Amino acid sequence: MIAVLKQGTDEQKMNSLIDWLRARGLDVHISRGEFHTVLGLIGDTAHLDTELLESLEIVESVKRVSDPFKSANRKFHPDDTVVSVGDVKIGGGHFAVMAGPCSVESPEQIAEVASRVKAAGASVLRGGAFKPRTSPYDFQGLKAEGIELLLHAKRETGLPIVTEIMNAAHLPLFEDVDIIQVGARNMQNFELLRELGRQKKPVLLKRGLANTIKELLMSAEYIMAGGNEQIILCERGVRTFETYTRNTLDLSAVTVLHELTHLPVIVDPSHATGVSRYVKPMAMAAAAAGADGLMIEVHPNPSAALCDGAQSLTPDDFEALMRAVAAVREAVKNV
Repeated sequence: MIAVLKQGTDEQKMNSLIDWLRARGLDVHISRGEFHTVLGLIGDTAHLDTELLESLEIVESVKRVSDPFKSANRKFHPDDTVVSVGDVKIGGGHFAVMAGPCSVESPEQIAEVASRVKAAGASVLRGGAFKPRTSPYDFQGLKAEGIELLLHAKRETGLPIVTEIMNAAHLPLFEDVDIIQVGARNMQNFELLRELGRQKKPVLLKRGLANTIKELLMSAEYIMAGGNEQIILCERGVRTFETYTRNTLDLSAVTVLHELTHLPVIVDPSHATGVSRYVKPMAMAAAAAGADGLMIEVHPNPSAALCDGAQSLTPDDFEALMRAVAAVREAVKNV
């Protein structure tokens, strides 16, 4: 349920109403917009007298929300959430590109990629330290050493870093990581999501390989229920019957998610297509669809990559992608 308060509502009267609602066992999510303040009521609202609530002097309207996701719901929070990572902002009109190798392989590799993607305009350095692989015999990442190499690249370039977590027990290693990524395979690892809800740093939540948009939002709800509202959603393609691409990129999810939630939405065309030559056109399409950012895999020598070389761009190709995306964003700016 949401209660929309009248413009110019007295702060003391609003606090009294919030105390009254909490005394009835409800959690109250407060969203302050430019024109209205919205109180999102979470809990058992079945016995709350909506007519009584609507009759209060400071209340403009009351609506029941049938969607199972509450905190992530745009009805609870009409204005876009902007996630800040240092000077980088994501959402609410701010566009961010996260770029780097699928897997951190060596100091030389990550240093070269970090400097090149920054020069091309990337605002966040991505790189895998822990790698969930389908085969147990594939390269599993450098783990703690990989995080150290990412942190060194961060110090050298000033770029914030994003890397994937696989287990809540690894959280101490992520203390200096700027954005914690939850990969597609862990989207419904609810114990991990609860732990991330207790953290005070942004979480990049990727859609699962065969999960619906509602399930993605419910996973975000798990994190938000713990108090962490700094969530970036990522569409990275879903598994279908198609075999010419690694997955099927669902760009309609960008539009649907922006309608349903206030959280920023970025797109990963690298994992979605699995083919490097498809990454640039899909990145352009994502920008045209209104995505709040991109996640792009970049490797100095994709043919020698230990992980996902087929979908990785060279630094030169990434520069070309950035120019093309900028042109698309400029073209659709006033549409």
